[in-house]
Amino acid sequence: MDKKENFMSDNALLYRAAIKYYDNRLKKYDIGYGQVVNLMMIHEHPGITMKELSSSGSVDKGTITKSVSKLHDAGYIRIEENNLDKRSKILKTTPKAKDVITEMYLARKDWWSHLTSDLTLEEVDQLEKTMHLLVKKAIEEPTYQNHFRIFGFQKLTLLDYPGKMACTLFTGGCNFKCPFCHNSDLVFLPENMVEIEQEDVLEFLEKRQNILEGVCITGGEPLLQAGIVDFLRVIKDMGYSIKLDTNGSFPNKLKELVEEGLVDYVAVDIKNAPKKYNKTIGLEGYRLDSIKTTVQYLLENHVDYEFRTTIIKEFHTENDMRLIGEWIKGAKRYYLQNFEDNENVIQEGLHACSLETLQSYKKILEEYVDECEIRGIEERI
Repeated sequence: MDKKENFMSDNALLYRAAIKYYDNRLKKYDIGYGQVVNLMMIHEHPGITMKELSSSGSVDKGTITKSVSKLHDAGYIRIEENNLDKRSKILKTTPKAKDVITEMYLARKDWWSHLTSDLTLEEVDQLEKTMHLLVKKAIEEPTYQNHFRIFGFQKLTLLDYPGKMACTLFTGGCNFKCPFCHNSDLVFLPENMVEIEQEDVLEFLEKRQNILEGVCITGGEPLLQAGIVDFLRVIKDMGYSIKLDTNGSFPNKLKELVEEGLVDYVAVDIKNAPKKYNKTIGLEGYRLDSIKTTVQYLLENHVDYEFRTTIIKEFHTENDMRLIGEWIKGAKRYYLQNFEDNENVIQEGLHACSLETLQSYKKILEEYVDECEIRGIEERI
């Protein structure tokens, strides 16, 4: 299975590889990776206390206690009373530790040489500097951002907002994992994914007030965004019409936006017939109550809207179209969108349907909705 590189998984692999290396290298001494750092600290700082060892920051107090206990049981350190503080103990190495300490330092040197063997001296130097910076930032308390976060920006679209010249903003994060999603980066949010500054987007919109008519908010799932209300208020104050794309799983948040007049057009993805929804969104056991509430709310014409379905050969049948039609019967607009494969699709091996199949699906849906169209097929004919 191919896996995209990311810092978290790479860090985990490096950690596991280091554990395996040190455990094998020091096996004959009956210690492993978990004792290396502490034994080094005790050897280099004779008389160090447990508290000082813990404050070195490498691991938590409980882990250090277990590590020290193993070193003591193996006879490599001794634990003595602290004459300066009766509440703590001091740690020192024993003569037995002499051989293992030498081997330990050699192991550390060999491991580093192995890791950096394909790097130049300049690259090694830069790696060390970068590691020190990463560790420094890791120790600091991180800050969390709750504002509206943007991970993609299309400055002009004539297709996304029916009848309007608009731009499109892509939010990150989604509560679904649709196998056919072609924006997997917006679902899984790679650590190195570039985030677009909200201020830059607002500055752009201010300058285009007399040119653009609308702003499309898509994802990911935009209604996951904590700061969406405040952000849409700012856009609305500029005079823009707003189209929201959503999977329909947050009906209360949608109602809030509609009732405040922050959304002018809503597009809801109907993934499949109800009984096949879980498979189509990549989540087992998902209840459709929230989506059914959203569908009913839109059918009551509180705001202009459309329903749409991305058609995949492996997921949809004529019977599914009939069941969808019965579900959204009386809907104002419904669009069939053919699946488009690319390198960012979550699941490989899926296929688009033929134009003939789409046309047959369209004919079925026309029995249930006011308007049904096939969207985006012209470019591929």
